[in-house]
Amino acid sequence: MASPLRPSLSDRLRPAVVPAGAAIVAVVLAGCGSNAAGGGPHLNWNYFFDSVFHPDGQIRFGLWLTVSIAITSQLIGVILGTFAALGKMAKFRPFRIMANIYIWFFRGTPLVVQIVFFYFGLSVARIYGWPEINILGFGIDGAIQAGIFALGVNEGAYFAEIVRAGILSIDPGQMEAAKSLGMTYAQSMRRIVLPQAARVIVPPLGNEFNNMLKTTSLLVLISVPELYTVFNRKQGNYFAPFEFYLAAAVWFLLLTTIWSFIQAWIERRLAKGTAGSATSGPGWRDRLFGRGQNPAEEVGLVSGGR
Repeated sequence: MASPLRPSLSDRLRPAVVPAGAAIVAVVLAGCGSNAAGGGPHLNWNYFFDSVFHPDGQIRFGLWLTVSIAITSQLIGVILGTFAALGKMAKFRPFRIMANIYIWFFRGTPLVVQIVFFYFGLSVARIYGWPEINILGFGIDGAIQAGIFALGVNEGAYFAEIVRAGILSIDPGQMEAAKSLGMTYAQSMRRIVLPQAARVIVPPLGNEFNNMLKTTSLLVLISVPELYTVFNRKQGNYFAPFEFYLAAAVWFLLLTTIWSFIQAWIERRLAKGTAGSATSGPGWRDRLFGRGQNPAEEVGLVSGGR
């Protein structure tokens, strides 16, 4: 067992993981090129470079749809998760029961099952057929609606635990002080507790959105034309799985890297004026390469227990 003052072997090796991974990828690509030159499998690198540097309309639409679905689903998850967390902490027993059942069901069943159940199951059972809807002149297909709904309610179950942990991190005296000023429970939560808990909630929320960007790829099961679905169809049309799946990986990596910059900026803004703001958290380089992070601080709220 490693001493708490001495990092374990895995912690000491962590900063080298990303560079080592990049080196492995470079070696693999070099090996593929040599195989192609020596009469091995033929790789058409034009597919890869065109998909990355000259994306066509399908790829651009897939990018836009991926980001749109991720943002909308995350917003739904934040709203549902906040109400579920408050319900789980409520004194009214029926609220606690409903919140616990919601969290238990959606954390205990695979997201893949939830996606196909909501889209195919509800449609076949004639409970809800997911008709196309129009919002501000844009038609939203039923599969997209079902995908957003499934991702959102699943995210809410995990985010509920993040919100609950954030609220519990606030000194109970804050709520008592608010009540002594004549505030109701709702006013105390909205004006006193939740704004302070936001500093605890936002970092894992950022990690959840990072995960949401990648989880949208599961919607290939119901033929939502998001980014992964587009590349999956392209590799089938041209029978070039290596080139197109590698391009898909590059695009997802670009999306999550951009979000890492945004998340680091948000955390720095929230940390201003608070104790320890000079060391308010890892920057984007630390996020990418795993430097300067205390392993003991990474567990708990990072992803709501995923």
